Amino acid sequence: ILRDLGYDFDMLNFSGGIEGGWIGWAKQCLKVVNPDIALPHAVKQLLVCGNMVTKLDEARDFYLANAGFERERDSFRRAWDSLMDAMRGVTCDREVNEAFRAGMDAMRAIPLDKPDNPIRIGIVGEMFTAIDERSNLGLDEKLVRMGVEAHRMLNLTNRFIRYNEPNLRVGAKDYLTYDMGPTSTLTVAAAKKYAAGGFDGLIHAKSAGCTPEIDCIPVLQKVSEDYSVPVLYLTYDSQTSDTGLDTRLEAFYDMLSMKKEKSK
Repeated sequence: ILRDLGYDFDMLNFSGGIEGGWIGWAKQCLKVVNPDIALPHAVKQLLVCGNMVTKLDEARDFYLANAGFERERDSFRRAWDSLMDAMRGVTCDREVNEAFRAGMDAMRAIPLDKPDNPIRIGIVGEMFTAIDERSNLGLDEKLVRMGVEAHRMLNLTNRFIRYNEPNLRVGAKDYLTYDMGPTSTLTVAAAKKYAAGGFDGLIHAKSAGCTPEIDCIPVLQKVSEDYSVPVLYLTYDSQTSDTGLDTRLEAFYDMLSMKKEKSK
């Protein structure tokens, strides 16, 4: 389809070379991207990229936990956009760290009206759908606009840079025995952490037909039962609409609010 539209490109298959381990995989990827690239330079820039990923994920965690309580509307969004603009121009670790510090200082300086016990929602699910705002119809921002403290352990840092699947499975051993694939272990481990931590609700986001996350659903139902935590299951396809999503999120929020008020 892309070629019929006139795009000229080389397809990078991320599974190519994986039989040779991480080194074999990296060599195969670099061969496709740029066969003339100097390996030491590539490694150096990959490390800078990894640092940027961890910094952006840390900043996003702060954003999700606090942006819903800003006094001036869109203050956090402006600070976030400024941070992203700064990160687009960085070329080394020093510049990444400087941009991160400036962005975090800007967000920490924003006045908040945050209650002592806000509604807390943990987001789990298939990685791309849970993270990408175009795929999930701006799920993060919808929750922020409702005045929710949102948490999403599922990010690039926790999935690729600091990922240890066997350790995660041990932490969720009451619910998992085997690795079910892609992000299933992280989905269940995060859900258990949020539920045990007294979160008010969980949102499970996935694309239609995502088999590993479909397998997670009965496990999440068990977590929900064990910890008495409600779970909203969101499945995205080409028919998913903003209006329908808004309605479900608003109903979920109202239910959590009533449950929280009743428990006082």
